[in-house]
Amino acid sequence: MAAPAAGGVRRTPTERPAVPVRRGADPPLPPPRSEGAEGRAGAGRLLPHAAPGLAAPPARSTRTPCPSVMLAAWERAAGSCAGSRTAEPAPPALSSPPTADPRPRGRRGGARRSTGGAARRRGLAATAASGGWRRAAMGTAAVHLLLLLGLLHAGPGGEGRKGWRRRGPAARERGEAAAGESFPLDFTAVEGNMDSFMAQVKSLAQSLYPCSAQALPHDLRLHLLHNASVTCNDGSPAGYYLKESKGSRRWLLFLEGGWYCFNRENCDTRYDTMRRLMSSREWPATRVGTGILSSQPEENPHWWNANMVFIPYCSSDVWSGASSKSEKNEYAFMGALIIQEVIKELVGKGLGTAKVLLLAGSSAGGTGVLLNVDRVAEQLEEMGYQGIQVRGLADSGWFLDNKQYRRTDCIDTITCAPTEAIRRGIRYWNGIVPERCKLQFKEGEEWNCFFGYKIYPTLRCPVFVVQWLFDEAQLTVDNVHLTGQPVQEGQWLYIQNLGRELRSTLKDVTASFAPACLSHEIITRNHWTDIQVKGTSLPRALHCWDRSLHESNKNGKAPLKGCPIHLIDSCPWPHCNPSCPTIRDQFTGQEMNVIQFLMHMGFDVQKMAQQQGLEPSKLLGMLSSGN
Repeated sequence: MAAPAAGGVRRTPTERPAVPVRRGADPPLPPPRSEGAEGRAGAGRLLPHAAPGLAAPPARSTRTPCPSVMLAAWERAAGSCAGSRTAEPAPPALSSPPTADPRPRGRRGGARRSTGGAARRRGLAATAASGGWRRAAMGTAAVHLLLLLGLLHAGPGGEGRKGWRRRGPAARERGEAAAGESFPLDFTAVEGNMDSFMAQVKSLAQSLYPCSAQALPHDLRLHLLHNASVTCNDGSPAGYYLKESKGSRRWLLFLEGGWYCFNRENCDTRYDTMRRLMSSREWPATRVGTGILSSQPEENPHWWNANMVFIPYCSSDVWSGASSKSEKNEYAFMGALIIQEVIKELVGKGLGTAKVLLLAGSSAGGTGVLLNVDRVAEQLEEMGYQGIQVRGLADSGWFLDNKQYRRTDCIDTITCAPTEAIRRGIRYWNGIVPERCKLQFKEGEEWNCFFGYKIYPTLRCPVFVVQWLFDEAQLTVDNVHLTGQPVQEGQWLYIQNLGRELRSTLKDVTASFAPACLSHEIITRNHWTDIQVKGTSLPRALHCWDRSLHESNKNGKAPLKGCPIHLIDSCPWPHCNPSCPTIRDQFTGQEMNVIQFLMHMGFDVQKMAQQQGLEPSKLLGMLSSGN
């Protein structure tokens, strides 16, 4: 249950660099209307007394107004770049007709104009020389982006047009607060090539304002909880990392993983060796999101613009504990309470207006999703936010309570069987489990709810399960140690059986992604888009799941055709899927292909071919192709 690796004051989206104005001179005025392409487009004009750097808002005109989502994106880009550049010409208004100067035309006004006229003319000439080409390029790029969005707007079935119209009444009901809110678009026309489309949009968006992608804010910033009584193991304040996305009504909360400890001795050892997982005292001020937490569309095609929250794991209790530090208890175990407290704080930061909340997690965090997703939904309902759709994404947290390959005494986290470790842990942590699951078992057997296939049928919220069929953490606690030596036949059979058992527990899970790979954790890895099951990548499967939930909520339709959400590999060996992560020899560091890896593990090609009734060469060919 390994944890993902850890990652000035930023200008807010509405801030603009100040433009100095000399005493006695007027504020900068817009250039006179010309008959050229630039003048006809109305690009780059400012209101006569507008704040410097603010493009003119659309006035009454026969032109089609720019969609608010583009304006919001424009302002975010401009605000982000402003802090790293000298003053430049303001970004052009995409559709702004010339605006008359409302100032009085009397003698006094004329005198003022004559006083500063020469300076203005010199300034306008310099601006035209340095910024004319840039405005022209921006105008061309703006037209391209409008055309691209227009294609979506006129997509099949007219869904895009209906989406735009639907926004009007809703926006009027919400008033001015809704002005910067994004609206739905129909992406059906680009469904088959979404990654390429997002790359084009990003390229065009960058060309609209001359700043690099590196200048945009991608970091998640640390916020320690205001409620100091909710703490990490050592009593230091718990917290979360946040990157807001103004205009987005989607929130992604990620629970970090990192094993657990279940008695004083192994918790002391954990504190000495992995203090970051028990204390907030050395947490960095910022983290960079990767995988599904990335703000890059190429790395995170469908969630890149969501509000991102990373909740560090510092409770060592699989996000289930509810006991504070005291004279009797050397350590606090408050995982479940940390999640509840984070939700309370985020409501005041925009979560209250969310449409979708995805509670995700990896390893121990994945198990934490199963234990807490319904509780989060109930908490929001009790707070009066019944309209938020709460969903779960559990990565590498679907463990089995099977017998170990070789039984050992329960000495530490690694050697102790999962069932025994959780039995001891739930008492030590004062752990809590969902009430609906608790009722399925006798008193004292609540530990069963930590195992995915037992708690899943009791959940009310929809959950997407991501699980390697040959999970390294599962093999570790089962005492199958792949230390570089070829495995024995008994180990090989145990590994194969593990894959069959896990596959069996997932058969009734509506939304799942289970590659036949030997690995652990995936959704925060930057290569998470490369893994496929039956030709479908994980981001694509999650997008299909998101669409199926939207369609079912809207009109009760069945899952969309051609958009699979139940994806489980059927091949029986580790790494028989050719898209599996690279395996390297533990001693030489050299990459191994599937056949080399299986040979390394003691796979007998001749014997297996005979059992399958195949020629050895044909079996090798099937293994190489992943069949």
